[in-house]
Amino acid sequence: MTEPPAAVELIMGFTNTVDLESGRDELSTPAGLARWLVDGGLVERSPDVTEADLRACLELRAGMREALDDGGAPASPHRLALADAVLARLPVMVTLTAATAPPDGGRPAAVLVPSPDLTGVSAAVAQLAVAWAELVLTGRIRRLKRCAERRCGEVFWDTSRNHSRRWCSMQVCGNRTKVRRHTARRAGAG
Repeated sequence: MTEPPAAVELIMGFTNTVDLESGRDELSTPAGLARWLVDGGLVERSPDVTEADLRACLELRAGMREALDDGGAPASPHRLALADAVLARLPVMVTLTAATAPPDGGRPAAVLVPSPDLTGVSAAVAQLAVAWAELVLTGRIRRLKRCAERRCGEVFWDTSRNHSRRWCSMQVCGNRTKVRRHTARRAGAG
């Protein structure tokens, strides 16, 4: 099994701040968002988070979750549009000056970074946008999926050889789905 790249870890951490099954949401308050941004390493100290910042992060999270493959219904255009509107307010730029030199000693590659004009929550959320763009541009986004068990919806890194995994856990969510299907078939037959 391969370990997920840093961008995957960041997006998984962000999208999994809500637990659909229990209803627990780490980002339910501005203070919760501030705590998550610090714990996630996106800011050094707790930022002042407004209700508008919180709403934008929740819209972005919902859009990212919606955009991920869950093996089911098509994504909601409304949720995607709301997330796109958040992203449009967070400028990122391509820079030719990499933060660190490449390990091979060659020239630094062009790097996508948050605009230096952004501060606080906006700069932190722009880092999420950069991580998302990295996953899309590298094709790794196809391995980041949302559990097909609707009550779960956890975002996971698909380590299967052919990238066909559908559930975060075959033992829990996969089993639930299969038992439900079996029970429905038996009920229909009787």
